Amino acid sequence: MLTFTLRPQRTAGHGPPEERATFGTLEVRANERCLTEGVAQDGSSLSTGPNVSGYHIAEWMLWNIWRLRWEARPDSGGDWAFSHCLASIGEGYVWPNIEISSDGVRAILASLPTIDPASGLYRYMGTPAVEVIAASELEDAVLRFAGDVLRLLGRAEVRDTNLHSLWQDVERERQDPAAARLRRLEARLGHDPDEVPADQVRAAADAVRDFGADSVEELVADAGWRGVTTLPSVEELSTAAKRVGSELCVQDAVTIHADDLPAWGDVAAWRVGVATARLLRRREALDGQPIDNERLAGLAGAQASALDEHDAQQSALSFVLASSTRAQVALRGKRGTSRRFDLARLLGDRLLGHDEPLAPATRAGTYRQKAQRAFAAELLCPYEAVRDFLGHDRSVDRREDAASHFDVSPLAVGTILRNNERHRHDSSVIW
Repeated sequence: MLTFTLRPQRTAGHGPPEERATFGTLEVRANERCLTEGVAQDGSSLSTGPNVSGYHIAEWMLWNIWRLRWEARPDSGGDWAFSHCLASIGEGYVWPNIEISSDGVRAILASLPTIDPASGLYRYMGTPAVEVIAASELEDAVLRFAGDVLRLLGRAEVRDTNLHSLWQDVERERQDPAAARLRRLEARLGHDPDEVPADQVRAAADAVRDFGADSVEELVADAGWRGVTTLPSVEELSTAAKRVGSELCVQDAVTIHADDLPAWGDVAAWRVGVATARLLRRREALDGQPIDNERLAGLAGAQASALDEHDAQQSALSFVLASSTRAQVALRGKRGTSRRFDLARLLGDRLLGHDEPLAPATRAGTYRQKAQRAFAAELLCPYEAVRDFLGHDRSVDRREDAASHFDVSPLAVGTILRNNERHRHDSSVIW
């Protein structure tokens, strides 16, 4: 659970009325952990938070609510931090160094203490903290806090502020499904409200008819990750599928009964992906053995030739595109290991319950893409088998031997070791 709490304090009477009416001690708690604990510059006493104007943080959070809720971290920084880090609020206060990121399903709050003990009027204490909550809880907490600040303004008879206007806009958008979807698409693209040209946002919304709502959001998130605003059209993907794709016979692909798997969104995405891959390996009696191309392609309902290496990159995006009569798979990578990994991702995507005309495997940091990547890694090079293969030898040469054994890239071996061994000690980390 996440709470933003403001305990009103008296002021010296300076500043605009909205600042004076909402001045108080700010406390941020996530999963019962205080992220704002510290001391004033004189070190006189420990406090659960700094004295700030609640108006400014409420205004900042309402303006950024769609991006905080839906925008995954992009490939390059850009202005992402200004919409996701409380320290960027400004207005002369010492705000918490809390970064908020989301994969659309779960949100991470990463808090750092003050580095320079002599800086600022308030010094944040404690060790670096990472707390994970449901992204919907983040949205609820922002709205609760903004409502509390508006009530303080009302008691002081301060009306018609920018915060009032923002509240009305957000409430109207949340109540209108079409408007809410447009704001979500803008946020996933990494832009503020009304910043993306209207025709591009409409084109993304129209693509839902061809690709499905969830898959369009994945394409949009990938565009945001790359820092662009245009999406591939159905004609472009159809042409790519015909030019370089391979036939996919979905009815021949493997199926599993996932009754015992973690529910989507209840746990970190990597846990869902790993659990699904382990279930499939048990069902197929694979133990810790490598999966060759023919077996992998058969599990996905494809031909082994789809995994052949190519001299040139075959597709800008790995995806499955299905119509009423056929399905085709196109893979992005040149190397066989890359193509194997992406085919495994697309197999996992279907086993995880996604059933729309388009199934994309992108580089974005959404919950769905994280689950795909974790599934593919565990299916192709299961952690326990990799660990046993390496034994006590974690050298570069031995890792390359493991990569060759499981027919994956050395990077995949390093990543699966690092992620699994980090997760064992820190359950809050999201893949």
